[in-house]
Amino acid sequence: MLISGGGTGGHIYPALAIANRWMEMYPDTEILFVGALGKMEMQKIPEAGYKIIGLPVAGLQRSLTPDNLSFPIKLWKSLMQAKKIIKDFKPDVVIGVGGYASGPVLFMAQRKGIPSLLQEQNSYAGLTNKILGKKAMKICVAYPEMEKFFPIEKISYTGNPVRADILHLEGKKEKALEHFGLSPDLKTILILGGSLGARTLNRAMLKDIKALNKEYQVLWQSGRFYFKKMLEATQDKDYEHIHLREFIREMDLAYAAADVVVSRAGALSVSELSLVGKPVIFIPSPNVAEDHQTKNALAYVSNGAAVLLKDSEAEGKLKLKVDELLNDESRMTELGTNIRKMAKPNAADDICNEIYRLVG
Repeated sequence: MLISGGGTGGHIYPALAIANRWMEMYPDTEILFVGALGKMEMQKIPEAGYKIIGLPVAGLQRSLTPDNLSFPIKLWKSLMQAKKIIKDFKPDVVIGVGGYASGPVLFMAQRKGIPSLLQEQNSYAGLTNKILGKKAMKICVAYPEMEKFFPIEKISYTGNPVRADILHLEGKKEKALEHFGLSPDLKTILILGGSLGARTLNRAMLKDIKALNKEYQVLWQSGRFYFKKMLEATQDKDYEHIHLREFIREMDLAYAAADVVVSRAGALSVSELSLVGKPVIFIPSPNVAEDHQTKNALAYVSNGAAVLLKDSEAEGKLKLKVDELLNDESRMTELGTNIRKMAKPNAADDICNEIYRLVG
């Protein structure tokens, strides 16, 4: 099996979830990943115990930049390398999870007639997957109504595969509070901006930090890009109920501790939160292709399963939205119930079953 794609955690972690579940089902399989040189998959995939080869491919910038001049050269080199990888590895099936590297690999595999499957995480399909979807044999999606992007007969509504530990949060709250040093007497707000961080969420936190510290406790993942600055802004202040972290590895415990979650609306985050079943305030990033985070969030908001706070309004309104939820128990219950209805807990199994049908 050849698995290609990456660039962000939203592509990488579903790919690993598929690989891990497949190996549990069929342990005699050989799996090779193909990613983009310099992207996070080149570190994360080997850490998970899999081999990966990097391609020089990069994205085409939407504005006129010098980087675009080298795009055709990198693409050509990547296509030739992908052709050689396929020739040497001889995969029975190729899986594309989105991201730069999936384009050349899936394109060359499809030219050779090798069965291919796409896994589209978002509610708005990316350009690469829309092109590859024409010749893919199966397309696994995380949202309904994706026939506007792909041939309906190829679509399987599986959901996004997520890490297994968040499927079982029952009975973990006491352990979670102890692990993070949280009080059982205060409501807990979990702030998530992704592993790199989200500037708007961090600035919104700083804006309302005094009021939040006075009434609640906050488990705050600032992300790698912003941690030092956030630490400097808070370390000399008396914010005893603000628990700042660069990155949270024990996400099952973080979710178990939370009463309300404030998060970006990346595909993986949305899928995880639907399984967690807690009230969520989505603050979608406006700085992504096709504004797909807003589309992800609206798919839940329209079903009464989440609250939307626009990125442009987050500073100064974060505590207001939190207050509205934490002071309305029936609303919190309703949101938690509705978001859980949209969960797909068996996504990894369902995708692996679709792969099996391709290769028999």
